[in-house]
Amino acid sequence: MKIYYNPKLKQLARNLRNNSTLAEVLMWNELKQKRMKGYQFYRQKPILDYIVDFYCSKLDLVIEIDGISHMGKEAEDEERQSKIENLGIEFLRFPDNEVKENMDGVYQVIIKWIEKYESNKN
Repeated sequence: MKIYYNPKLKQLARNLRNNSTLAEVLMWNELKQKRMKGYQFYRQKPILDYIVDFYCSKLDLVIEIDGISHMGKEAEDEERQSKIENLGIEFLRFPDNEVKENMDGVYQVIIKWIEKYESNKN
């Protein structure tokens, strides 16, 4: 499925990729180069009028890391997530500190999600 995005977000997404948080870098190290069961993830990916932290089109999955930049923006995040979910995309959200302190646990949650997705497809 082709997903619309606002082309004006391309430069902002590039800037975000070049200024990642520690949690984003740690997560990217697990997702890049198809390390997550062979699936290709993209970071700071524009979708609609938003930028998500990580996205895999084959899984229709967004992975978000909720850090300081999300504090006080829960309602905005909820609306943004709802609009993206209306495209058939699912979300996994992790707190920033969980990624930094328990990457193995986060990794296991993502792997279990992928395995459930794969078993539902067959």
